[in-house]
Amino acid sequence: MRSRITTGLAVLGIAGTSVLVTGGPAQAHGYSTTPPSRQMYCANGTVTGCGQIQWEPQSVEGPKGFPASGPRDGTICAGGNARFAELDDPRGGQWPTTKLTAGQSYTFTWRNTAPHATTDFRYYITKDGWDGSRKLTRADLETAPFLTVPMNGRRPGYTESHSGTLPNKSGRHLILAVWTIADTGNAFYACSDVRF
Repeated sequence: MRSRITTGLAVLGIAGTSVLVTGGPAQAHGYSTTPPSRQMYCANGTVTGCGQIQWEPQSVEGPKGFPASGPRDGTICAGGNARFAELDDPRGGQWPTTKLTAGQSYTFTWRNTAPHATTDFRYYITKDGWDGSRKLTRADLETAPFLTVPMNGRRPGYTESHSGTLPNKSGRHLILAVWTIADTGNAFYACSDVRF
């Protein structure tokens, strides 16, 4: 009798653990690699002083609904996640930049460690005259994304690529990529510093 009780408790313990592990935020994780995002630069050691994001570049998860809701202004690059606040630090406009050519076709790539049902991927860019030495706000971005990739609930691949035409810009800008998860209240955010 005692062994049956012990076994039953062990099963309950395993089931309880299972619920705790699967509850909470989305099981999806990923980050933009082309153009390199700030979290990628931190993870590969190109940029130092990044805090926890250097070990978790795939974890910049925050509330979805951008730009109507989502992370507060000034916390967008970190997805509103204080653990990764280093991504919001403009570093005096000294984040490494990727050279792009305005009006050309470009392929954006994500590295996903745990794909999840997806609403879409959206790509926003800063307005002309953006000040790269200040934290990113909604007012800094063009109102509409220049590229939207609908997914209609499909799961992306572990390497996910999207092609589109780059906007007609010149000088230094920031591209904000937003991966919106379909079946949770979250999205993933990635900021890439670029120069046209």
